[in-house]
Amino acid sequence: MCGRFVLFTTGSDLIDAIGQLPGAAPVSAPDGTPPPRYNIAPTQQVPLVRFADAGAQLDAARWGLLPAWKKDETGPPLFNARGETVAEKPSFRAAFAQRRGLMVLDGYYEWKQVDGRKQPYYVAPGEGLLYAAALWDTGLGRLSTTMVTTAAPENMAWLHDRLPLFLAPEEVEQWVDGSPADALELVHPSRVADRLAAREAAQEVGNVRNDYAELMSAN
Repeated sequence: MCGRFVLFTTGSDLIDAIGQLPGAAPVSAPDGTPPPRYNIAPTQQVPLVRFADAGAQLDAARWGLLPAWKKDETGPPLFNARGETVAEKPSFRAAFAQRRGLMVLDGYYEWKQVDGRKQPYYVAPGEGLLYAAALWDTGLGRLSTTMVTTAAPENMAWLHDRLPLFLAPEEVEQWVDGSPADALELVHPSRVADRLAAREAAQEVGNVRNDYAELMSAN
């Protein structure tokens, strides 16, 4: 499960990184790129990458899917979608069939019970961005997105039994342009997770109003 994440890569660095993905170039960003963020939470605006014949487009989207049939924003935000059931769940099946994209992260936070208290950890690769499989929709006249999750591989299961479905660059086209059956083939513990490492983060990350780089480390 992923309920907070970090994206400090922005501007031309973000555009260039996305542009290196197969089928993404050229990359357009009609609303520009987001500022560096260190504690992004559900219902906030996040960058969503969508693909078309002419390349990729980066747009701001609400993190928490608003399906077309939704009449209001009541209820828990749909910020994660279990990959194993995403093709059948009423909240996600239409988006999964036709509207798949990417969410872009530098890293994310996860909490684990340690000595009677919840300890936050910052999880990130040694280098480079993470590309999480995402779905999008336009219910209530708003662009919104959710992050697909899968079972955690062995090296990350100690922290949580779920994690985002991170895609390798060569898997991106299959996810965004393939058939639903093609996309489901990618729903398995991510091999990208082999590059992830976790370190203790600052307790202050628990408050969504805190948003600064020092949150990523407990020291």
